[in-house]
Amino acid sequence: MKWTRRIGNAVVSNIVESTGPTHDPAVLFKGMMEPEKLAAALQRHASWMAPNHYVPSVNRIVVTFQIWVLQVSDAVILIDTAVGNAKQRPNPRMNMLNTLVMNWLEAIGAGPEQVTHVINTHLHTDHVGWNTRNLDGTSVPTFPNARYLMPKADFDFFGERHARGDLQPSVLSLLDSVIPVVEAGLVDFIEEPFEVVPGLAIERSTGHTPGMINLHLTSHGERAVFCADNFHTPLQIAVPELNSVNDILADEARASRRAFLERVADTGTLIMPMHFGAPYCGYIRRGGPDDTFTFLPEDAGRSGSIHPSSPP
Repeated sequence: MKWTRRIGNAVVSNIVESTGPTHDPAVLFKGMMEPEKLAAALQRHASWMAPNHYVPSVNRIVVTFQIWVLQVSDAVILIDTAVGNAKQRPNPRMNMLNTLVMNWLEAIGAGPEQVTHVINTHLHTDHVGWNTRNLDGTSVPTFPNARYLMPKADFDFFGERHARGDLQPSVLSLLDSVIPVVEAGLVDFIEEPFEVVPGLAIERSTGHTPGMINLHLTSHGERAVFCADNFHTPLQIAVPELNSVNDILADEARASRRAFLERVADTGTLIMPMHFGAPYCGYIRRGGPDDTFTFLPEDAGRSGSIHPSSPP
């Protein structure tokens, strides 16, 4: 499924690779909060999280894997590339997928030859998969005309783990979905903030990984931000101190999340995370059941700006 919206002069689409109530909160937030407090937080916020972000009947968080596509001027920019097809992964939900993602990308003018930039906000396995495709048993760049931008700190971090013999999923994806595009000479490593194209600026948001970035979009007075994995679920907007088990640098992740919330709350900035359920994006308001922040889905905040398209 693909969805499209307009932000100023930019067209933003999201290609949903998969979505559903898949994650047990006790696993996603294991060790991050006392079980009783986590259960109480879920109960307190279930009324606005259900059914798109949390399904109380099965006690599962809705998690989406997707690709954001930004088309502005002559640029066609992919922001993160999800899990990818035919990738051997230890997680059954990610192993050897066979989806129509490429068909959906081609349908919106973001096929392999058309993409000008691929930006990996960080190098976890569910954000780099479509960087490459399998050709006769070899991983080759999917988008040969694109410059691939990725955080140097993440490349170094997971590269060091590989050197130590660590075979965690993000090391496996480094080998088949990152290193091939580096060896092809298509990668520009991100070390400092800069503007990718006019109106699209990179900002570091360290914590979930050592080098994770956010991307701030400004066009004709409208503002949006691709905020990667600052949040895996809107629950972390209401409870900002709640890390996921995947946050590598715990204190930095909490600080980055809080700073992000303070920066964008009540500004009319559309936030576009990677893992929220439908409608996949929205706005942050101050206040709520915990007197911190709350999430307002995009279709509730600005009715009529989101348009679904069926698969070809």
